[in-house]
Amino acid sequence: MRTRPATLVVVGAVLVAVVVNLAIYGIGRAAGADYEFTAAGGSPSAVDALTVAGFTAVPLLVGLTVAALLRRWSWVIPTALVVAPVLAVGTILVMTVPADFDTASTVALACCHLALVPTSVLALRALRD
Repeated sequence: MRTRPATLVVVGAVLVAVVVNLAIYGIGRAAGADYEFTAAGGSPSAVDALTVAGFTAVPLLVGLTVAALLRRWSWVIPTALVVAPVLAVGTILVMTVPADFDTASTVALACCHLALVPTSVLALRALRD
């Protein structure tokens, strides 16, 4: 099998994940999600599309880049194949559920986290080949 350039895999996965999560965000908005929550200081805030794109792109870009750079070590990709989904699901419990979002916002944002699971797994498998 022909190996894909790591840069193409990383950038492609990040772009796909951002597009998917922005689509989920839009569907949530259409379903009535307002994405508003109360910030630490008690002031109301909202999650916007730029925040969704950033919170999707930055962690995925960093994680996949580290995995790509260290993939020569035999344990890196198998470990990342476990860590990436655990972090994606775990951050739902740490970031999304505790916030005081309405139900539609919570579901949509949780779906954004879950969408990172297949994206990261497929990208990591592509880096392994």
